[in-house]
Amino acid sequence: MDDFRRIVQALRTSHRIAENLELTGAQLFVLSVLSEADGPLGVGDVARETQTDPSTASVVVGRLVDAGYVKRARSSRDTRRTELSLTAKGHALRRRHPQSAPQRRLARALSRLSPAAAKALAEILAGIVDDMELRQAPAPMMFAESERSKK
Repeated sequence: MDDFRRIVQALRTSHRIAENLELTGAQLFVLSVLSEADGPLGVGDVARETQTDPSTASVVVGRLVDAGYVKRARSSRDTRRTELSLTAKGHALRRRHPQSAPQRRLARALSRLSPAAAKALAEILAGIVDDMELRQAPAPMMFAESERSKK
């Protein structure tokens, strides 16, 4: 239980930092992903890196674009593809808060699990979710829209 508490505490701390920046935790997570990328990313890339649905990632990205932290541009190699990167405002924010979002560190840690360990963890978590009767609850990006009104 202590390890769950440590993870939740790190996520809550990130959420508070995001709120102080007038962002959501999910937005801070996406900014972290974009700032640590080797180059521009597509929405699908962001979804994969945040381990969430592309439609959910798209909503978070859209809000970051509207706030001026992220820019969308057509790819020079494939005009069907839209590439995302930080704006000057996004880079300035990341310079002030350079640490990776805990969600990013959690996603990295999970991606390093062996296939057998990942399957075992998924089964354990599924059992916990079922015991807690949460199977039908939505699973949005952590600290996304529910805690801030439509940023």
